[in-house]
Amino acid sequence: MSRRVFVVGAGMAGLAAAVEAQRRGARVVLHEAAPHAGGRCRSFFDARLGVTLDNGNYLLLSGNQSTMAYLRAIGATDTLIGPTQPDFPFFDVASGDAWTVRMSPGRLPRWIFDADARVPGTQPADYLPLLPLFWAKPGRTIEESVRRKDRVWSLLARPLLRAMLNADPSEASAELAAGLLRETVAQGGQACRPLVARSGLSHAFVEPALRLLQYGGAEIRLGSRVAGIGISGTDSTERVSSLSFEDAEPVSLAPGEGVVLAVPPDAARRLVPGLSAPYASRAVVTVHFAVDAPVGFPPLTCLVNGTADWICAASGRLSVTLASAGRWLATPHEELAQTAWQETARAARMSAVPTPPWQVVVEEHATFAAVPAQEGLRAATRTRWRNFTLAGDWTATGLPATIEGAIRSGQKAADALLNPSMER
Repeated sequence: MSRRVFVVGAGMAGLAAAVEAQRRGARVVLHEAAPHAGGRCRSFFDARLGVTLDNGNYLLLSGNQSTMAYLRAIGATDTLIGPTQPDFPFFDVASGDAWTVRMSPGRLPRWIFDADARVPGTQPADYLPLLPLFWAKPGRTIEESVRRKDRVWSLLARPLLRAMLNADPSEASAELAAGLLRETVAQGGQACRPLVARSGLSHAFVEPALRLLQYGGAEIRLGSRVAGIGISGTDSTERVSSLSFEDAEPVSLAPGEGVVLAVPPDAARRLVPGLSAPYASRAVVTVHFAVDAPVGFPPLTCLVNGTADWICAASGRLSVTLASAGRWLATPHEELAQTAWQETARAARMSAVPTPPWQVVVEEHATFAAVPAQEGLRAATRTRWRNFTLAGDWTATGLPATIEGAIRSGQKAADALLNPSMER
């Protein structure tokens, strides 16, 4: 009989761990405290607008290898859409200027030698100050690692890195930026094509995974909150031997069975005393507008010199993201919506009056803070107990809090748990 693997948490890390464990022959038991799977990466029906919305906008890149492997495993590779070329449209809210950065497909950055492909008003030499970011030293911020800050910095590097790390480059970890850049920009344009979920996050990442797990015989228990972890044995024989639940009977783990803990860092610290995990977070605010984008408006547009950071265009709606949004949490939602719409209308060449029907979604603790002090607190996948591993975008993935990082952590946690060398 195949061994059981208990996965605690059904966000992206937990789903990826469950899919990987089942693929490797384990019997999966998936527990999730919420009444739904997906964590922050999910869709929901909004009664106010009468449409299904994503909890937030997520930028994916074609070079996100773990994400692409996960989508292949769950049969959902056709759920992402984006431009056929690595094109990144920009709009300057202050000046009204619009341009598109068009990366070349190979690893050689030929695009910086093409005036029509690079940032307007820049020269190839202007991109050289960004090179130290690819080999950034631990403990430094992005701004500390960039020698010169000119138009390339203000109109390309700063807005993109701010959106992708959910932290301003003045405080964001250069080491995390380097990990991100080495896996995408350094691999060439073929790894940088921007992608979004065509019919929503749940349709792309959550529902196909749940179906696959169910068809494979997995037990999926939503609304099942783990309250404690039991340990037995001594020294080299110590292992996780039980899980206790709120409003449910505890479960004992037989020898050879294991647990992947894929919960947010604050929950992980409560369950695992002494665990090192990031404690600071950064917020994200998303403003959804129930309005069709103009014909030809790109799926993603990066904003500079404004309140918002980028616009995502989907069928029947335009969604605007405010990254590292702590300073906006006390702002009335109506004011946020009006400000975001003024910028969106300018970028999309639409009328600014009236403001379309809107909905504001606030994630106060959307990501761990991608700053040097928090990077050193990220836990490793393996723990002192050989049948217990950790997953989550907050673990030591080398990436900021992204879908790619979450999925990679889940796959790694399942692999570490089921590796034959882990057997007792």
